[in-house]
Amino acid sequence: IQRVLQFAALLLSATLGNAFLAPVIHPTKISTPSSSTQCQATKINTSFMWGAGNNFGKGDFKFYSSFEECMKPFPAEDREEFPEVFNLPKGLYEVRLLKPLGIVFEEIEAGQGVFVQELVEGGNAAIEGTVQPGDILVGITAVKIVGAKYERRMIPSRKFDFDTMVGAVGSNDPKWGCSDVVLMFERPDEANRAEVDDFMDFFEPPVDNPWKQQQ
Repeated sequence: IQRVLQFAALLLSATLGNAFLAPVIHPTKISTPSSSTQCQATKINTSFMWGAGNNFGKGDFKFYSSFEECMKPFPAEDREEFPEVFNLPKGLYEVRLLKPLGIVFEEIEAGQGVFVQELVEGGNAAIEGTVQPGDILVGITAVKIVGAKYERRMIPSRKFDFDTMVGAVGSNDPKWGCSDVVLMFERPDEANRAEVDDFMDFFEPPVDNPWKQQQ
């Protein structure tokens, strides 16, 4: 059953257990798959982005503000060898929006993601100008907390249901240093879905991460 809900619902915050993990080593690249946190297309090892224990809330990747800022820690050799990792594929757009976003989302179908049903006239998304009706949400920043520490990460959302998306939006709260929500949208008539999914694998969290468990 499809649901169309006004974005007022997205002001709700979500209380979710467990936490993101923090980076502990420097970027590296390897030639063969070794874990679920490796970007398969490029063979860049992204496991360094996810630490544990006392390393939570530390490092270069603890707070996602934009794709450009996220990629700065990687060495020049990776940029030269794998340029596709450092550039958004055709038809994929990143936007930073204040809340309320001014977007009416609709589920594609249960557990298969959400798309933009319409924009609220005069809302933040309409004013920003990038998002269009029909765009599919494939990534969104979400905050996780452990004790007094927190991290904000870009999380692939292709398989999010409506409620999980609401929780992710609501977690981007000023008390966790968030002044906006960062979203990635796929434009179906411009994008190659396989290329977009391969690109978004770069942000895939470990299997024990609660956001991954909700996909």
